[in-house]
Amino acid sequence: MRSIALATAAAAVTLLLGSALSLAQTAPQQDAATLRPAASFAGIANQRDRSVALFTEIGKVLQHPRCMNCHPATERPRQSDARQLHQPMVVRGKDGHGAPGLACTTCHGKQNFDPAGIPGDGHWALAPASMAWEGKTLGQICEQLKDQNRNGSRDLAAIVKHVTSDTLVLWGWNPGKGRQPAPGTNAQFGELMQAWADSGAACPAG
Repeated sequence: MRSIALATAAAAVTLLLGSALSLAQTAPQQDAATLRPAASFAGIANQRDRSVALFTEIGKVLQHPRCMNCHPATERPRQSDARQLHQPMVVRGKDGHGAPGLACTTCHGKQNFDPAGIPGDGHWALAPASMAWEGKTLGQICEQLKDQNRNGSRDLAAIVKHVTSDTLVLWGWNPGKGRQPAPGTNAQFGELMQAWADSGAACPAG
């Protein structure tokens, strides 16, 4: 009887340890897939610290494959959650819509075509080279995002409007079958961006 009791206890401990390990492994993934509400940062008394914290949360979206794939450091876009170089080989072209004879619209339609796994939007394109984020720190991306010489002459209000109304940005939360959507929702992202702008638009160090 004692051996049975010990075996039962050991099995219970194993089960508990397995559950704890499973939770530990999934918690970071779940955290990365969500966004904290903008209001949850209100308790940070120092305005600059609050602003930096807000942008750090915003960084979950900006540094996600759904954004980064279209903000490459080279002339070639990336694709998939693994951020592989685009296949077939395509390049940015003069205006971000592909090279002559192989424009983005050759394959990408106005909406996702899930049977073939091809994403789409009405103005599918790469971000301007001046807004390349790949390989940069979050602080560098932040400064770049605010720089009107590089961001299309947008002030903070225009930036917030862009990220909450541009259909290609919105596509990041509706990327089609086989692609992970950007963290949270676009509404949450917009609230974080607005809160960041209202708190002085401070950037993380580095």
